[in-house]
Amino acid sequence: MAFLPRLDFSHLRGDLFGGVTAAIVALPLALAFGVASGAGPVAGLYGAILVGFFAALFGGTPAQVSGPTGPMTVVSATIFTAHADNLPVAFTIVMLAGAFQVLFGRLRVGRYINLVPYPVVSGFMSGIGVIIIVMQLDPLLGHPAPRSVVNALTVLPEYLLHPNPHALVAGLLSLGLCLFTPKRITQVLPATLVALVAGSLLVAFMLTDAPVLGEIPTGLPSLVVPELDLTLLREVLPPALALAVLGSLDSLLTSLVADNVTRTFHDSDRELVGQGIGNLAAGLFGGLPGAGATIRTLVNIRSGGRTPLSGATHALVLLAVALGLGPLAARVPHAVLAGILIKVGIDVIDWPYLRRSLRMPPSATAFMLTVLLLTVFVDVITAVGIGTVMASMLFVKEMADLQSQSIRAITDHASGEDILAPAESALFRQLEGRVLLLHFAGAMSFGAANAMTRRMAVAVDFRVLVIDLQDVPSLDVSAALALESIVQRAQSQGQAVVLAGIHKPVARILVQVGLNRTLRDFDHYRTRQRALERATELVAGS
Repeated sequence: MAFLPRLDFSHLRGDLFGGVTAAIVALPLALAFGVASGAGPVAGLYGAILVGFFAALFGGTPAQVSGPTGPMTVVSATIFTAHADNLPVAFTIVMLAGAFQVLFGRLRVGRYINLVPYPVVSGFMSGIGVIIIVMQLDPLLGHPAPRSVVNALTVLPEYLLHPNPHALVAGLLSLGLCLFTPKRITQVLPATLVALVAGSLLVAFMLTDAPVLGEIPTGLPSLVVPELDLTLLREVLPPALALAVLGSLDSLLTSLVADNVTRTFHDSDRELVGQGIGNLAAGLFGGLPGAGATIRTLVNIRSGGRTPLSGATHALVLLAVALGLGPLAARVPHAVLAGILIKVGIDVIDWPYLRRSLRMPPSATAFMLTVLLLTVFVDVITAVGIGTVMASMLFVKEMADLQSQSIRAITDHASGEDILAPAESALFRQLEGRVLLLHFAGAMSFGAANAMTRRMAVAVDFRVLVIDLQDVPSLDVSAALALESIVQRAQSQGQAVVLAGIHKPVARILVQVGLNRTLRDFDHYRTRQRALERATELVAGS
């Protein structure tokens, strides 16, 4: 698998225009995410440049534009808050997250990340949206940004009673422009840029009491020396893994969106490597971590971007801004950025799924709401982990029920009418009441193990047990051990055992768990009919 950059100049005009347009959309978001993270607006800008450039060149989704996103900013904020007195540790966590993503790509983990159930993805994305909205209410009112959701909700009543009027007006104007700017304008300029410019001008000339960002460094970023002290590993690895998993999910979901629009197919593993390299670079130079950004990617595609060159162009345009427009960015009001971010939070919430939830199975809605609440009040990794486990357990239960229905205990020809061939049914007429045929169909797993042993209890006065595995393509260790339990129970009751139709994958598992030694004393036959013929002989001889 080659991960060298792949440049394609066949769509040069569209890529250049798409990249410039995406950069215009990305600029206010980068500044806003930087402020929201606690690392500062310049960190958001550097993150957009570095992640955007390297993820474009080394990633696996040609038209994708990457940079700081709402979900990544929420997790980053907890990291920068926890290490506010030692920022190199925080940026080391960002670097480690990038290293994890590169490792995920090399180990081809991308295909498995896509297996996270959609109710879980919907829950954590909606939870992230709620966090963004709640965390921006205080800055919207002209007060300092809170440390956490709980802190934001605790101080909100007091802040509502004592708002900064200038900041509130500027913030509401910004939010209103993001929500209601006419389409004929947004086709030329993104609503976020309109809100940023209009809100900043209003504060500069009229609402002068609204707090602004203040001095912002310009020029190239400085190298951050990573803190790789072994004593810090326990402290830095969990948040790094959280960032890596979240960034991978966020990016691959955006990759799927890009595929649907461009009618192409992304390379999940290559995409993770590209995102990892981008986050490594961002951490190394003091930038925010990022991921594939859905809105910026769609803007790029709709503006003509089709190859990695468009994502790289977007990053270079932002670099030009970072080198010369710091003084202008210093005058951007906090409340204006809060209004922009509240619109981002509204967009992140999965409204279509929430609307459908009333018609969906209660379990799916419960999973989504559980993950949403855990995301808001605990953390993302706990939320996704618990949600995935819950969804997996429900899936196993459903599969176990299906597998249990396929396990049949046949004691007479009538009960096996839909399974037995005419010749087999004729044999069974001679054996009724003296032979129990345990018929299994489909793959047998641990979910069906209990049902396998329960079926054995339906009859106790038979002389021969025929275990029919003719329609079983595979079974796992738990099912194999349940099979051993069935055989041992028959042995303890003095009943003969005949096996039918053991396929090679099934035989391989039986050997691996040591059941071949238990079963080698019994008759094995390739077909059910031959096994029933042997059962007839055993009954006649007893």
